[in-house]
Parts: sequence; structure tokens; C-alpha cells
Amino acid sequence: MANAKTQQKILLGFLELLKAHSYEEVSFASLAEHVGVKLSDIRAEFSSKKALVEAFGEMIDRGVLDDRDEDMEGQPARDRLFDVLMTRIDHLAPYKEAIGTLHSAVRKDPGLALEFNSITVRSQRWMLVAAGIEVSGLKGRLVTQGLAVAFARVIDTWLKEDDKGMPRTMARLDKELDQGESWLKFLGKAEKMSRSFRKMGQGVRRSRKSEPTDGDGDIPASALHEAS
Repeated sequence: MANAKTQQKILLGFLELLKAHSYEEVSFASLAEHVGVKLSDIRAEFSSKKALVEAFGEMIDRGVLDDRDEDMEGQPARDRLFDVLMTRIDHLAPYKEAIGTLHSAVRKDPGLALEFNSITVRSQRWMLVAAGIEVSGLKGRLVTQGLAVAFARVIDTWLKEDDKGMPRTMARLDKELDQGESWLKFLGKAEKMSRSFRKMGQGVRRSRKSEPTDGDGDIPASALHEAS
């Protein structure tokens, strides 16, 4: 069984290989040779390349959560989320070439994009938590999926930008969050409408239960009247 140090060695070796090779070209055999560990040790910790990508995402998540700026707590939710996502980009920066390779692989392979989607959505759920924004249920799923798609667009801009100040990246993030605010308002209205319809339905069911029946205890009197 590999220890934590070996796990990190394997993961970082995987990211190093992605700098010079496509995702498809990086094999477990080449990874084992590159980092100098046995294939059995890699298998014990990472059952697939997707598991390696998942471990990378979790590593970045932990870094962002540890670096969360608590002074932002009194700021609007949008500003807190902007700060968290820029912190995420800061943590991704040392692996920019590897991320570029993964980004390219996903754009060419819809199946791979679908595989990685759950990893991205999980990370964005934690980014919302880091920003003090917690949503649940259907709205939560829609918000995290929407944020995952929006952040992928930001990453696309970031990968093409050389300016260390990242003006284009920050402008793109601003734009995506602006669009996200509009979507959140729409979701909020839809959620309120849904609750109203559910309450109406519950009220109808309660009123029907309280109506007198035909004597057998099965059919409301109003239903008999409507049928006659």
C-alpha cells in the first residue's frame, strides 16, 4: 500500500506527463516508469486515470478551502464567490500546462467530458461552500452545474492569457457571474411558483378529504354531484 508521500509523487508525476503528452498518451506504464514506482502501488491508490484527475481536483479544493479569506465574510455573495474562484485559479496556476492538456482532451471527447463533469460539479459545490453560499435540492444541482460550465469558460480564457494580472480572465469571470445572477433570480422565481403550486395542490387534497362521502367512505359527494 502506497503512503501519502507516494500518492503525491504519483499524482504530481501524472501532471508532469500531461505537460508534454496528450491525456490519451499518458499510460499507467509510462507513469510508473516516470515516477519510479511499481504498477501495483499505482493500482492500489488510483484505479483509473479519472481517479487521478479526481485526486487533482480534491487537492485544489483543499488548497482553496485552506486559503479562504475570512475577511470577505461581510461582503456580498457575488464578491465572495469571485474571490474564491480567483483563489482557485491561483492554485491551478502551477499546473496550467497540464490543465490545458485536460481541457483539450475534454473538448475533443464528449464521453470524457461527461466523465469529468461530476468531478467539476463536486469541486464547484465546495467553492460555493467556501463562499458561504449553500444551496440544496434541485436548485442546488442546477446552480452547481451552471457554475461548473461557467468556470470552464473562464478557464478557457485563462489558458489563452499571458498577462500575469489576468485582466481578461477576471473580466470573463465577472461576465459569467453577472449571467449567473440573472439565472439565480429566474430560479428563485421558479422555485417560489413551484412552492405555490404545491401548496395549492395540498389545499385541494385536504378539502377533498374533508368533504362528505357517498356513504361508503370512498367517493366525495362533490364528485358524485359533478358526475350526475
